[in-house]
Amino acid sequence: MSKKIKVGMLGIGNVGTGTYRALEMNHDLIAARTGLDIEIVKILNRSPEKDRGISVPAEKYTADVNEILNDPEIDIIAELIGGIEPATSYMAEALSKGKHVVTANKAAIAANGPMLASLAQDNKVMLRFEAAVAGGIPILTSITTALLSNELTQVHGILNGTTNYILSQMSMYGKSYEEVLKDAQEKGFAEADPTADVEGLDAANKLSILISLIFGISASPDAIPTRGITSVSNVDIAFAEEAGYKIKLLGSAERKGDKVYGNVEPVLLPVSHPLASVNNEFNAVFVNGNAVDELMFYGRGAGPLPTGSAVLGDIIGISKRIDKESAYDNLPQLRYDSPLTFAGEGSSKYYVRMAVPEKSGILGKITTIFGEYDISIEVIRQEADKVEGDEQLVSLIVILFDTEKKKLLEALDKILKTDAVHSIENIMRVETR
Repeated sequence: MSKKIKVGMLGIGNVGTGTYRALEMNHDLIAARTGLDIEIVKILNRSPEKDRGISVPAEKYTADVNEILNDPEIDIIAELIGGIEPATSYMAEALSKGKHVVTANKAAIAANGPMLASLAQDNKVMLRFEAAVAGGIPILTSITTALLSNELTQVHGILNGTTNYILSQMSMYGKSYEEVLKDAQEKGFAEADPTADVEGLDAANKLSILISLIFGISASPDAIPTRGITSVSNVDIAFAEEAGYKIKLLGSAERKGDKVYGNVEPVLLPVSHPLASVNNEFNAVFVNGNAVDELMFYGRGAGPLPTGSAVLGDIIGISKRIDKESAYDNLPQLRYDSPLTFAGEGSSKYYVRMAVPEKSGILGKITTIFGEYDISIEVIRQEADKVEGDEQLVSLIVILFDTEKKKLLEALDKILKTDAVHSIENIMRVETR
């Protein structure tokens, strides 16, 4: 007879619905493969009248979270309400009561990972969060199991489907950012308030988690230099494609010596790079290890069923350990014990687009100031078309050799104080792989 594992689920939104549906679809298959009868026995649902598109017995719903947290028969809590609070408090209470926790909540894990990991250790239970990064792609499980024999030296990720959809559509159809954002919202790929996605905040949360797992250090989302895609224009995309690049919003981190450098920002990525071919709402994570060399994980980074699949995968993993009476981590997956330090952006090649007056002497002033800061120019190009909204200005684009971001910003600040440049329209890192 199959061993019964009881799960309490907090929240029944998109991810909760996908998790419930995935278990209903594959319950018998899971039982046959594991010998376990996994059942979601209670669900926190404060809007039971809302149609979720799934059939759930009414007695499984409760509006009282304590009915789930205090139930001694529930083995695993799946936290799927999102947001930092009250989700973090619910998870902390569950761990303190000796319940294992699975979550898809990247914001709560990025903000409170150290505290939650410590509680899991203290109470000899497990904390799992595969669905918090890249939806259905099993990148976290791979890092913490199959790739443990490697020293991973860098990670680059397309970690947000909304921004990748927008940039892909702008590239393929020549539409403006505003047009594609509206289309994405109508199709459900973008929220009514897309700020967290388009400003890179969602990707920063996910990169924070990856940095902890890969490098064993803390890099809170607030400490990660982050820029979104709102400044990317069709001029940038057209130039990038002519020069052999695709623009992608990447979350990147790399170890150099005893420091880890990282950021979230739009990047000019060579078309030869595997990530350059990842389009629309798909996500991908590219890692480099000293034994495996380069690996890329690709798939749907969001959506009820893909994300629900990842949640269910964590539930199954914990359930198998419960069955063997070994449901405890000797060391937490989230680690902050490495002697490495997070050092921000580091140096890189950069793309800069400026709006400049169409008159003589402009290039000389710009190149002279770059020279004062030991910044060398690889490519310089002036666009013939006028800057939108101002018939007196044209776009000047430069690609610079490796330089520190701080030094670049100081040089651009000095350039802006001359009459050579009206405004800095965009700055993007250039990947050189």
